[in-house]
Amino acid sequence: MIYTFDDESCVSHPDRDNLKRIIMALEANIKAQLQNYLGMLREPIELVASLNESAGAIEMRELLEEVASMSDKITLTNGEDARKPSFAVKRSASHKDADQPVGVRFAGIPMGHEFTSLVLALLHTGGHPIKLEAEKIAQIAAIEGTFNFETYISLSCHNCPDVVQAMNMMAVINPNITHVMIDGALYQDEVKAREIMSVPTIYLNGEVFGAGRMELDEILLKIDTGASAREAKKLDAQAPYDVLVVGGGPAGASAAIYAARKGIRTGIVAERFGGQVMDTLGIENFISVQETEGPKLVAAFEEHVKSYDVDIMNLQRAVSLSEPGKDGNKNTDLIELKLESGATLRSKAVIVATGARWRELNVPGEKEYRGKGVAYCPHCDGPLFKGKPVAVVGGGNSGVEAAIDLANFVAHVTLLQFDTTLKADAVLQKKLRTLTNVTIITSAQTTEVTGDGTKMNGLTYTDRVTAESKHLELDAVFVQIGLLPNSDWLKGTVNLSKFGEVEVNHHNATSLQGVFAAGDVTTTPYKQIIIAMGEGAKASLGAFDYLIRQ
Repeated sequence: MIYTFDDESCVSHPDRDNLKRIIMALEANIKAQLQNYLGMLREPIELVASLNESAGAIEMRELLEEVASMSDKITLTNGEDARKPSFAVKRSASHKDADQPVGVRFAGIPMGHEFTSLVLALLHTGGHPIKLEAEKIAQIAAIEGTFNFETYISLSCHNCPDVVQAMNMMAVINPNITHVMIDGALYQDEVKAREIMSVPTIYLNGEVFGAGRMELDEILLKIDTGASAREAKKLDAQAPYDVLVVGGGPAGASAAIYAARKGIRTGIVAERFGGQVMDTLGIENFISVQETEGPKLVAAFEEHVKSYDVDIMNLQRAVSLSEPGKDGNKNTDLIELKLESGATLRSKAVIVATGARWRELNVPGEKEYRGKGVAYCPHCDGPLFKGKPVAVVGGGNSGVEAAIDLANFVAHVTLLQFDTTLKADAVLQKKLRTLTNVTIITSAQTTEVTGDGTKMNGLTYTDRVTAESKHLELDAVFVQIGLLPNSDWLKGTVNLSKFGEVEVNHHNATSLQGVFAAGDVTTTPYKQIIIAMGEGAKASLGAFDYLIRQ
């Protein structure tokens, strides 16, 4: 399902006839769910609306009236804010913590992917317990200074809610922190003025703070000075593991579960739990689950892992691996894993499952205009280019799927394929060729991304048949040309293929004793979620077999 930016309304939905009923009146099942959630409110709250005469304001008023009617603990009042329409979620005067202000504001109608953000903001402001460790809540509450966050989102962005919800939780916990979610559909002038071309884009006190999906811990590391050092010291003190999994994607999660089920001490360290699956919107080939989305599947992975006795160390980047007694490792029977934070973890066996990342074009202008027209997630950033010409580079499944999705709301899509033919599945190619606003160019080698210094304005490619150089005037290019294994940190430690993949045998063992590998980082063919999970299980069983034979 694609929600898009729309000049006439803050939300666009494929079923236009039911838009009002679905979003404003709330469908019966959604309304019933919301009513149930609002029954969990413990303290009174206020919805303070700053409205004008726009269509968006009328819709917002209807939504807020609907929500307020569902609980006697919610009061709807009028307020004044520079952004109209918008509304704040605040504690009422009779709230037990009324003296602690809450800086949560929605400059937009939080439906689509952001509906959960609205529900959580209401519950947390109303005293429902925040699902965070007491240590984390105390850390947030102790942060000093002034932090005014603004997050620009699109309602089709599946990464945006994670940022919005993390920021809102911090604003509920700490009165020094405020946060406003801004829907680019409703505030297109701001998007244009700030030249925002990817979501989520986060501002702190008027300056760019970050772009892309950010977890709470990642945000805290940037604003809480000393947090990284404290965490590194904590990790350094960890007792050695029997099996240490490096990577939190499907392969890593599977490996950790299989190891923990053997009753051995298991840890999983990941730069980002969920890995690349977090950036995948539609998943329709995960056997037994007809259709799901990446973030939902990752949440299920994490819940399953947490059901076992597994130490999860998130937002930690591995930088090197050393075998016992070598490269400064003084242990004679333990492998050492050094992290970017400075911490060192030790284990009898290690399973590498660091996955892969999007392959880049590596042409002039790509890095300069990343986030300024050069994008890698059509689902997240595509709606920012509604009614504009864009290109997709890549003729495989991901590229063709991106072109099909983008064609729903951009003016025109040019699909560039390096080879002489598209490589996507036949059913996708057939669908693509029915679209009237898509041009397919094969034998095209991208040579440069051009721009005016602040944003990209086109793309240059060479016709590989005629050797002629051609230029396309574009507002965005979406790069979909495959994956690169995240194995740079292992060079010189284990054997890698010419493509940088970790070489493994049929037990998923690498060339280094005690080190196993699984998933997209390895030479195992077919980079699929379900295959990675199976390989993770194999690697874990291989590691256990190795341990019991020592």
